Amino acid sequence: QVQLVESGGGLVQAGGSLRLSCAASGRTFTFSNYPMGWFRQAPGKEREFVATIWWSGGTSYKVDSMKGRFTISRDIAKNTVYLQMNSLKPEDTAIYYCAAGREYGLGPTRERDAVYWGQGTQVTVSS
Repeated sequence: QVQLVESGGGLVQAGGSLRLSCAASGRTFTFSNYPMGWFRQAPGKEREFVATIWWSGGTSYKVDSMKGRFTISRDIAKNTVYLQMNSLKPEDTAIYYCAAGREYGLGPTRERDAVYWGQGTQVTVSS
């Protein structure tokens, strides 16, 4: 069983920053072998891809407004993946979910690529 636990969400003013964390655990889960990703779901909208980090360490982001503002990273020693979010906008308001893909697989960029999900953390950006 793999558990993903997000933290770091909250209320922030537009232009501010937040860093989300996702701690992964599991008896047979070797963190460095798994691609990790962040998705988000705004009210009334479908869940969408934000960023992914491959098991090899490469990264990929959703193009458009997130580019240059969001940074995904990981700390293998802590089994934790992060999402640094800067210059936040009200439209970034959403529940942010951490996801793990298949071992040695591609980074999850679609919901069906993810094998494990966290419970989500709320990010609210006020104008």
